[in-house]
Amino acid sequence: MHSPNTKPPEPDNFLIRFHSQTGAAIDVVGTTAYQDSRWLCHGCGARSGLYDLSYTRQSANEHAAACLATYHRLG
Repeated sequence: MHSPNTKPPEPDNFLIRFHSQTGAAIDVVGTTAYQDSRWLCHGCGARSGLYDLSYTRQSANEHAAACLATYHRLG
């Protein structure tokens, strides 16, 4: 199990990582083509639907700015 200060492993389809106000990682995963990317929050466990990378990146950044949760084990 990771502490909030430990970087979670990067998934195979990892694209970008943001960090919440408390340091939890928000990973953007998928591909750069079409609507095949989503973000997953290691803090609160929230996740997005599948969107194009530009929208997913913007949405993940907004979530990172608002999320106050610390590390949460994902699936």
